[in-house]
Amino acid sequence: MKIDEERDTRKAIFRGLRMRCPSCGEGKILFGYLKVKDQCDCCGQELHHASVDDGPAYFTLMLVVAIIFPMFAVIYSLSKPEPLLVALLMMALATVLALLVLPRVKGMFIGLQWSKKLHGF
Repeated sequence: MKIDEERDTRKAIFRGLRMRCPSCGEGKILFGYLKVKDQCDCCGQELHHASVDDGPAYFTLMLVVAIIFPMFAVIYSLSKPEPLLVALLMMALATVLALLVLPRVKGMFIGLQWSKKLHGF
């Protein structure tokens, strides 16, 4: 890719959502759970520039809360369940949801940074 070439933000964000390289869409950008690879295995795009800090964590938290919180109203409007049971189930659901969403949101942030040429991309 040429340095002056326009980068498609939407495509880069969706590639990041799939945890793929924002440049080629083929190579993985993460290894382990949240560690960013130094470069793409397929196209050689340097990824070590990615500096997303706490953005993905805050965005994930907002998303999980937006899903879990209304569920309390639905559950309590339909029946009178045991509060401790509901709290435990919601905590488990929130934890699983956060663990599934966080790496994908981090990928989206990396894709956005790449498309806007931030932090050395």
